[in-house]
Amino acid sequence: MKNFLFKITLLTALTFGFLSCTKEEAPDNGVTIGGIPSTASIDAGAKTAFTPTADGLDGLVSASITKDGSLLSTVNLTGTSASFPFEYTASAADAGKSLVFEFTVTDKDGDKAKATHVLTVGAEPTTIRITQDITTNTTWVTGKTYILGTRVFVTSGAKLTIQKGVIVKGEAGGANSTALVISRGAQIDAQGTATEPIIFTSAEDKIAPGQLDSPNMDPTLSGLWGGLIILGRAKCSFAGDVAELAVEGMSNNNTNGLYGGTNDADNSGIIKYISIRHGGALFMPEIGINGLTLAGVGSGTVIENVEVVACRGDGVEFFGGTVSVKNVLIWNSGDDAIDTDQSWGGTLDNFIILCGIGTDHALEVDGPEGTYNAAHTVKNASVKGHPASEFADFRSAARGTFENLYFFNFSSPADNNEGRGDLSMDTSTLPNFTATPKILVFNKLEATLKTGVTLPIAFRNGTDAFATEVALKANTVGATKAAFAGWTWADKKGQLADFK
Repeated sequence: MKNFLFKITLLTALTFGFLSCTKEEAPDNGVTIGGIPSTASIDAGAKTAFTPTADGLDGLVSASITKDGSLLSTVNLTGTSASFPFEYTASAADAGKSLVFEFTVTDKDGDKAKATHVLTVGAEPTTIRITQDITTNTTWVTGKTYILGTRVFVTSGAKLTIQKGVIVKGEAGGANSTALVISRGAQIDAQGTATEPIIFTSAEDKIAPGQLDSPNMDPTLSGLWGGLIILGRAKCSFAGDVAELAVEGMSNNNTNGLYGGTNDADNSGIIKYISIRHGGALFMPEIGINGLTLAGVGSGTVIENVEVVACRGDGVEFFGGTVSVKNVLIWNSGDDAIDTDQSWGGTLDNFIILCGIGTDHALEVDGPEGTYNAAHTVKNASVKGHPASEFADFRSAARGTFENLYFFNFSSPADNNEGRGDLSMDTSTLPNFTATPKILVFNKLEATLKTGVTLPIAFRNGTDAFATEVALKANTVGATKAAFAGWTWADKKGQLADFK
């Protein structure tokens, strides 16, 4: 019995000792992986990013990443501890799926550690709110709406591409109203088409991609956001001959808001087929942002086919620079339709103006503010007036060439005492008009005048010598309205019917 108990005890001891030895000697591969969230959710078009970590006592070799079982990438690792960045941008094809990413870390002995990340992808958003400056090349995509939640600057070195049909909406912002600003050294590439124009409008506008006519906004509503501002490095005539200046409504302390320089060939990008609506929010009492501001913009910039509707400020204002623009339509501007300042030296060709109740001057032309002098050419325009509006006002030693301009639907200057319904110039400008050779040139002006109004009354200071009275739609000069057919809101609303 003792021998039997001794044998049982010995067998038990040997068994326990064997089991204890097996546990202590079980291989531990010493490879671990961390920093990988088990799950995450994003929308299509968005990016997920994190940094996995790896440890391997025998020395790390690599990390491999698979997506739904297919190899996505391999990363070489060294040392006993390492980290590696991971990012993935979900495509439209990923929408509605749960993507499985498996991360495998391998050491020099072939030992491995694994972790899994499941990424759930929602539908791609169609409305995106922008609240930060654009500092790298960025594309806004057809079919989407982008909301400006602040004053957004595209900074030097960056390009913003806006694809055809995109809707850009600005929120209200008071004194610091929203606007899209293309800073010096940056570029915009906004190329809409005649069938899919790019539309800038208010956040209150319910218009959606694919629509031209707003479902809820009237074309007289203005001042609901800022506008589009393009700043360049071309020459400008500044008071005191300073080298650069902050554009209206911005501080000199903000370098992104400065314009001016010495590069007349500066290139700020391309604009084609855009409609800017309901802008001109006030940044000072009675001073609003313009629909399109071109400040120091150089001749390398291409601007064609632009509509500005219901801007509380000017429709388009030029501050110096050398850029040339063609095919522009301004409807219901709250100040001047076209305003030129600081020796702009480009050409404006083929434009239509429809003055509204707030339109002061169809054309306001100012001369240089410093010693630098340049002159611009304005030609081929048809201007429909309003009782509140004036043909044109030339001020502050204005200069340039103005030809093939047609005016109609203006009141008689005798009907009021504010100089409405005429083309006039101030005393500082008159010497430029009478000089030999002329510094301010007029050629082929035509007008359909209100009964009782004569050419000398409508065209002041001797400019009637270059003017002809014609019947309505009998004009031989003016804009080619076909350039605005189909893609402008004005055409959609039947506003071009009065133009030849």
